[in-house]
Amino acid sequence: MTGEPIRKLAVLLHADVIGSTALVQLNETVTHQRIQDAFQRFSQTITQHNGITQEIRGDALVAEFSRASDAVTAALDFQSTNTVHNEEISDGIRPELRVGIAIGEVVVADNTVTGEGIVLAQRLEQLAEPGGTCVQGAAYETIPRRLPFEYENLGECVLKGFDRPVIAFSVRLQPGKDLPVPEVSTGPHSRGLNKAQVTTKLSSESYEALTGEQLELPDKPSIAVLPFQNMSADAEQEYFADGMVEDIITTLSRLPNLIVIARNSTFVYKDRAVDTRQVGIELGVGHVLEGSVRKSGDRLRITAQLVNSQNGNHVWAERYDRKLDDIFAIQDEITRNIVIELQVKLVQGEDSRLAASSTKSVEAWELATRSAILIDSHIRDNTVVAKQLLARALELDNNYPTAWVLMGWVYWEESIWGWCPDPDATMQKALEAAEKALSIDSNFPMGYSLLGNTHMILGDTKLAIAMSEKAVELAPNNSLAQALLGNVLVDSGRVKEGIQKMQKAIRLCPFPLPWYLLVLGAGFHLIGDNNAAVFTLNQAIEREPDAHLARVWLASTLVEIGKQNEAKMISKEVLDIEPNFSAVNWADSFKSKSHERLKGNLLAAGLPE
Repeated sequence: MTGEPIRKLAVLLHADVIGSTALVQLNETVTHQRIQDAFQRFSQTITQHNGITQEIRGDALVAEFSRASDAVTAALDFQSTNTVHNEEISDGIRPELRVGIAIGEVVVADNTVTGEGIVLAQRLEQLAEPGGTCVQGAAYETIPRRLPFEYENLGECVLKGFDRPVIAFSVRLQPGKDLPVPEVSTGPHSRGLNKAQVTTKLSSESYEALTGEQLELPDKPSIAVLPFQNMSADAEQEYFADGMVEDIITTLSRLPNLIVIARNSTFVYKDRAVDTRQVGIELGVGHVLEGSVRKSGDRLRITAQLVNSQNGNHVWAERYDRKLDDIFAIQDEITRNIVIELQVKLVQGEDSRLAASSTKSVEAWELATRSAILIDSHIRDNTVVAKQLLARALELDNNYPTAWVLMGWVYWEESIWGWCPDPDATMQKALEAAEKALSIDSNFPMGYSLLGNTHMILGDTKLAIAMSEKAVELAPNNSLAQALLGNVLVDSGRVKEGIQKMQKAIRLCPFPLPWYLLVLGAGFHLIGDNNAAVFTLNQAIEREPDAHLARVWLASTLVEIGKQNEAKMISKEVLDIEPNFSAVNWADSFKSKSHERLKGNLLAAGLPE
């Protein structure tokens, strides 16, 4: 990697071979081979535990992790296996390592990794016993206590090159315990893959894979807000960090003069060490915001840094040490600083859009944040829990429009998926929830999106479009608002306009949700661009292999291009997933004038009436 330096916060591991000079004197060639073998084995262990080996420098190794728990587990795993490995060596040339782990800033430039964090890890490594591991106090605080580690407090240690003493701990596996199994990233695209596979999978789902084109930088300021690292000891606080980032993204997306990448695309980088310049290329943005959150009791420590993705340079950085009640003020400060640094021009009234939250209750906000994650899963049991969380949030703040909208989406899902005894009455509750949210805040974009999609189901196409358009007017760079409008337009027969909106939504979400591609592919089919439809619908199926609707549209498309046998194979897959599927009922539920055409295609594809 060459060019301007990249600075980022990371968990850093430094390992050193003990007495390498003495080993070389015994046999230089054998020593070199065995040290390289040790580092290769260590690198493999680091990869298995979600880390990245950045450099091997002679008799030292430097690695980077997102979580201190992964770094410690990797170190203990290697030290244990290396001890066994060395016991089988009879000639005395046995490379033994010490390991130091610290949290700090790293600088990547010209194929080297430097920074105070690496120096600190190196100094801590020198405190470790042969075959041992030493951890910085700040890293120790982030490791969940449920893990089977045993610590010895080494107290405040004076380290060369550091003005202040550093608290350090030696760490080992508890006697009789097993090391934790490496945890796979829980991001939406992981699906149990290792890191190399995740990278490959993500590249196959990118904008470039979908369109054949690399994203170009827009002619206006643009930003991707990456998921903030959860530095809290409690892994359950992950949702807190994610909710804060989502609020910042939602707020920024209201500004027409700022391109903002959707959460669904930035969160594919969750729990992954990233190069902000590569992120800029993959998402087509000029700037990236990254940071970390540590929540302990009623205290918060939040770091945020804005990076120029073209050269990796820091534009702005800040650290906030505040009370928990200040979370909304911190979010507002971060969004305003981004607007200032990116020189986003605000027209009259837009400054009022920069309030990140619509409640003053931190507890209600936390409950709504938890529920949003559950609703996004589209799993019935999760929506039951989400409804309970939202009921509690509304008890705390009955004038919280976000909570009302989320409750409305719960009702909406219950109605359309048949998770309730009376779908019509439940859809009416969704309508009432949207209206309640808008009675509190008449400029709440997601209230209009919910209202539009509710009216679409209720059959008022004209009002559905008008409400969905209002949402986009209020939040022009919100990918979801654009996509929900595109869905209404395609469904109502204004297909070309719907396609344009879906393409805009995908530009704002370059790793698009499967249903974005479903609607886009359906649109292509409806206007007769069947080659584009086949490609896009297959992309949707690849991303969501257990869903049947993309296959329904694909079957209709294949019939029209004369691929009858393939259409029948796809129809069989539809019935495997949805045995009670009816071609007539489905086609008649479609609002545009194309229902007869679709019905004929599906019957020709072998789907039952």
